[in-house]
This record gives sequence, structure tokens and C-alpha cells, in this order.
Amino acid sequence: MDGLSHLGTALATLAGPWQIAYALGATLIGIMIGLLPGLSATLGVALFTTLTVKMAPTDAILVLVCVYVGAIYGGSRTAILLNIPGTAANAAACLDGNMLARQGRAGRAMGIATTGSVAGSLFGVLCLAMFTPLLAETALKFGAFEFFWLGMVGVMMSGTLTGEQPIKGWLMGLLGLFVATIGLDPIHAFERFTFGHNAMTGGIGLIPALVGAFGFAEILTVMSQPRLKVLPGSSDSVLPRLVDLLRYWRTIIRSGLIGVFVGILPGVGEDMAAWSSYAAAKRASKEREQFGKGSVDGLIAAETGDNAAIPGALIPALALAIPGSAPAAVLMAAMIIHGAQPGPMLMVNQPQFVYDVVGITLVATLAILVFGLILVRPILWVLRVPREIIMPIVFVLCVLGSYSITQRLFDVWVMFATGIVCYLLRKRGFPVAPFVLGLVLGDIVDKSLRRGLVLSDGSLAPFFTRPISALLALLVLAMLAWQFALVRRRFGAKMLP
Repeated sequence: MDGLSHLGTALATLAGPWQIAYALGATLIGIMIGLLPGLSATLGVALFTTLTVKMAPTDAILVLVCVYVGAIYGGSRTAILLNIPGTAANAAACLDGNMLARQGRAGRAMGIATTGSVAGSLFGVLCLAMFTPLLAETALKFGAFEFFWLGMVGVMMSGTLTGEQPIKGWLMGLLGLFVATIGLDPIHAFERFTFGHNAMTGGIGLIPALVGAFGFAEILTVMSQPRLKVLPGSSDSVLPRLVDLLRYWRTIIRSGLIGVFVGILPGVGEDMAAWSSYAAAKRASKEREQFGKGSVDGLIAAETGDNAAIPGALIPALALAIPGSAPAAVLMAAMIIHGAQPGPMLMVNQPQFVYDVVGITLVATLAILVFGLILVRPILWVLRVPREIIMPIVFVLCVLGSYSITQRLFDVWVMFATGIVCYLLRKRGFPVAPFVLGLVLGDIVDKSLRRGLVLSDGSLAPFFTRPISALLALLVLAMLAWQFALVRRRFGAKMLP
């Protein structure tokens, strides 16, 4: 009953006129960010983190979650109409969504995307409310040794799921860990990697680095690519159909489960949830020959999976302080800025905050349903705005956002440097998300390693002998070993039916 009481309090707080206005406005802006290819949910959350610093904590998190959910939902529009995913999470929606649009059923495709997005998000909200307290209670048994390995699992996960070259993901994750150690060490306050510059003793700010990696780098990337020229329209109805919900209920439940599970895994993200859900739907479907040719089953699976991953990514962020995706990492940083401390003690010290996030995610879901029903066509006019107008605005927000947190010009230079480096690395095929994950996990890994060594009087044995710690260490080693072709050939063959 305590949980229901906390949730009721959260929903009552969110029912105020200002909160409703914040939710609708932030969701609309998030949809517009998702609509524009090159902009991402992470960029939107990072920019709005800087713009909501002075807001009340609950209102600020409300705005950020609505931007997050809106961006993932909005990206399906360009995937369907232009065959270009607005965000990486919507890439799977291109396969069948664009084919439906070419068949003159763009409106129905957008209705299906709305159905899947809302259903997946609602399923994820239910899991967020149920599993976050349970996971936090389990995590109370974790010590410094376990949290060190948990952080390393996140770094390893980012490498194993970033394409055909996991070494690039690991290198970016380790680069993030290194950048997180710059400044004064958290235990004895010794200077590390400051090279005599006083400005660096405070460390590299998380928000300026994130704005650079996903803001300035995105600007450079978008401006280096050819512009979009076509804006197809739709003439059929965009209203979601109840028959789709009833006919594909198994797909919705399956994709919701997959989306939440993938969202919980550190460093994986909504794009992997969409592809995993799409693949599972194709294996289970009786009409698998239609996949890639305009399958309603495939589109609803992809959009249910990526939206269910959003609450899924918040579960470990709240319970373990280990974000499940890059936007969740930025959102977790915003929570810390606003006085919340995600982790096992959150349910002990601030149990209401957890249910505030549950209520906020529910409100964001209802907001995308509203816009999915009434503002589809007007929102699409955003695509007609020239990028030469949009990108300078984003650039100004990047500069102001980096400066506004601490009013240090040094943070602006951090934003520029991080953006240029990430842009150059991206052109060489290095993913940016593992860098962000390493940057966020760096503080946890660093503190946990140092505290563990202090507790064990310099011995490494407890990192491998404590039961949970040993299990996590074996998981890290197994993930590393799996990248060797010999291991995959020997054990992968046994796992196949």
C-alpha cells in the first residue's frame, strides 16, 4: 500500500495546470527533436538539462522525461515518411513503415506506430513501478566490490553490442572512464591528469561533455551530410485501430518484455530493443514473408520494443545508479544535479522520488498519445525548416547550456573539444554512446575500486571471492571471451537448436 500511496501522491502533484503544460510542451519539443534526422533523444535531454537547472526538481525531471519519450516516438515519423530514422531507435521502423507509406498507407503506419509506442511505454511503466523497488532492495546487499564489477559489466556491454567491432566500443568506454578520472581523486583529493591547469582540478563536467558529444558533434555531422529534399504526405487516417491492438496483442506483450529487458542492460539502448523485438516478431509470425514489405506486425513490434526500453533503462538508473542507455545516463546526471542520488539508498532516503518518476513517465506516455491523435500533420511541417536555421539555434543552446551550469568559460571549451573529438571518432566508426556510459560510470567504478582496496587493506581477493562479486567478475570474463571466434564457434554451435 505504501507504493500505491506514493504513486497517488505523485499523480496528484502532476495534475496541476503548470505540470500539464510542462508535459505537453516538453513532449511536443521532444517529438520535433525526434523528427529531425541528426538530432537525438540524448541531445534533447542534455540540452534541456541545462535549461531546467533553476526549476523545481519534479518539474525539471518531468520536462526531461517528456523530451526523452517524445523524441523516441517522434523519430518514427521520418522513418515512415522518408525512410530515414529520426533517431537510432527508429531504424527498425523503416523496414515496414516506409513500405506501408509507399503503398499509400502512411496514415495507418503512423497510427500503428502510435499504438505500439503507447502500449510499449505503458508496459514499461508497469515494470518500472514493480521492479525498481525490488532491484533496489536486492542492491542493498551490494558493496564496493560488487559495484566495481557492475560498472565494468556496463562498459563491457557497450562493447559487445556496438556492431561488428566491439573493440571500438570498449575503447570508447575506457576513454570515458579515463576522462571521468581527471581532476581531484574522490578519496584523498590528489590531482590527476590536470597537467598543472587549475581549471581542470574540478574535473570534466558531465553536462558540457555530453552536450559536446551529442550536440556539437551532431551539428558537425548533420552539416557535413546532404540535405533532405522530399517530404511525402499521407491522406489516410492516422487514428490507431483497435483491431491492430487486438490482433497483435501477443506481439505487443512479447516486444514489451524484450524492450524492458534490453533497456535494463547497461549501455544497450532503445535501438537494440527495437531490433531484438523485430527479430523475435519475425520468428514467431505466421506472415513472416511480409516482413520488410509492409508488415503491420513488424512495425508494431519495433515501436513497442524501443518505447518499452525507455522505462526499462530507468530501472537500473534509479535502483543501481547504472543507466541503461545514453539518454538515461544524461537523465541520471540531471537527477543528481537536482538533489536526488540514484542507487540502492534512493528507496530508503527518497522513496517518493521513484514513484514521481513512474508518474512522470506515465504522463509522458499520455502526452504522446494526445499528439499522436491530433497533431500528426502539423508537426510534420517541422521537416520543412532549413537545417541552416535549426543548427545555429542548436549551437547557441549548446554554448549557453554548457556555460550556464557553473558559469565557467572552461566548460564551453570542454564542450567544443569533446564535440570535435567525438565527431572525428564517429567518422572513423567509433560509437559515442559507450564514451558517455564510461563517463557516467567512471565515478562509480573509481570510487568502488578505491573503497574496496581500502576495505580489503590493498588485497584484490574480495573482488573475486565474495559470491555476488565473483559472479559479476565471471560475467565480465565471459563477455570478453565471447568476442573470440574460437569460443563462439565452440559454444555457439551448442546453443543453436
